[in-house]
Amino acid sequence: MAKGLQLFVSRLSFYTTNYQLKNLFSPFGAVTEARLVKDPRTQRPKGFGFVTFESEADAQNALNSLNGRIVDGRLIFVEVAETTEATENKTSRK
Repeated sequence: MAKGLQLFVSRLSFYTTNYQLKNLFSPFGAVTEARLVKDPRTQRPKGFGFVTFESEADAQNALNSLNGRIVDGRLIFVEVAETTEATENKTSRK
């Protein structure tokens, strides 16, 4: 896994591309990956994705700047992505 921080971005326009997502976050630092989650059947974006930064400080700056902003006519939300391990710990506590 990358040493940087991964952000979860939701409520994106269904017309947003991986390239646009990366360009949106690039001004805040080096983006190692920007990917949209797509429907496996139609290959259309589901309106959310993940952005990984090399630096945690850059990721925090992007989160603080872009969370709650309007992008392509949509109010987007940005938060720290949960890792698989964190998700497994939550389900095991129930």
